Order: sequence, then structure tokens, then C-alpha cells
Amino acid sequence: MKDLTVNDMKLEAGTFLRTLSRRGIESLFGVTDGKAVGTYVEHEFHAHLESDYNYVTGSSARGIDFPTLGVDLKVTSSRQPQSSCPYRSAEQKVYGLGYHLMVFVYDKQDDTSTELAYLNFVNAVYVEDKRTADFQTTRGIMNILDNGANLDDIDAFLQERNLLLDDVGCRMLAERIVEDPPQQGYVTMSNAYQWRLAYTRTISIAGKVDGVDSLL
Repeated sequence: MKDLTVNDMKLEAGTFLRTLSRRGIESLFGVTDGKAVGTYVEHEFHAHLESDYNYVTGSSARGIDFPTLGVDLKVTSSRQPQSSCPYRSAEQKVYGLGYHLMVFVYDKQDDTSTELAYLNFVNAVYVEDKRTADFQTTRGIMNILDNGANLDDIDAFLQERNLLLDDVGCRMLAERIVEDPPQQGYVTMSNAYQWRLAYTRTISIAGKVDGVDSLL
């Protein structure tokens, strides 16, 4: 077996999801818990990959699903495409999560005549780590930098964004931004000690911008 690469995983994701979309799933019939659906899909995707590839699987200690590739897998409903992830620092909202995201978006339907559930995967996107920052925060920073903002302007902007930083932390982050401006992010991130990530915009621009790929 060959070692799994990111490109392999992206190609296999499309094949896997198209196959799974046609499969009736008895164990998910009547299930409304999104976490249970996500766990099932993640398990099946790993089983699909493990038949042909060598790779290290993730764990709660490692934090993400594919630690050696720096990729975390998220499975979410199309009704409200979002998920959560651990909060590490406020800088993640400006510079990204520090790893790539692979997001599978499904529409679940139950067939009462057969008592089988069907997961129709309507979207699948791969977001490079540099694009996993918050859209509005990075857009605002880039706009004011384009208009000649200085350190004080950046500091004031960060204070207004309520990034769970004290005055010293805001100043330090502002200094970093002046020295190393962020790239535009495409994820919506809530301010909380566990990030709430929303993907509606990410899905809509997949395949249209660098660093956000459509897998279906």
C-alpha cells in the first residue's frame, strides 16, 4: 500500500461520497443526531482509505483526524453547515486554524418504506489552512491596511472585534499584523472558547478562489 497524500485524499473523497450517497443505511434510519451521522461517515471514510493507503489516524490527543497531513474532517448537515473545533488562540481568527479542513455536507432522507436512511452529499470542500481564518475579520484588516492603516488603527480594529484578548494581547497581535498581513479567510468563526465554524460562504466560493477546492 502507498502512503496517503493530501491529493490522494481529495480524489478519494469524491469517489467515496458518490458511492455513499447511493447506499441505504439501516443504522441511521430515524437518527436525528448530527454527531452520530458524522461519526458514521468518518468511520466509513477511514475504512475506505485504509484498504489502499498507509496513514496515521487522529485521536483526541492529536486533535485532528489526519495529523500527519494536517487535515481535520468535518461532516455537517446542509440545513445548517457548521461545526465546532477547539479554541487555541485569538490569532486563529486572523491567521487560520493552523491546519486544513475537509468538509462533507449531506442532506439526510429516511425512506419509511424500506426503513433505510440515505445521505445525499451535496457539497464537499477542502480549505487550505491559510484560508481557514474568519472572513469578516480578515476582510476588515485587509481593507484598512489597503487604506494606509498604522499600528494604532489595527489595534483599534481588533478591540472592536472583541477577540477575547486583553489590551496587551491586542497590541501584540496588531504588531504581528503590520509585519505579516493575513490572507483572506473564508470561514465564519464565532467568538467563543470553542470556535463555532460556519461554512455557507466557504461552500459558495469553493472552486472559485485559491485555497478552497470543491471535491464533488
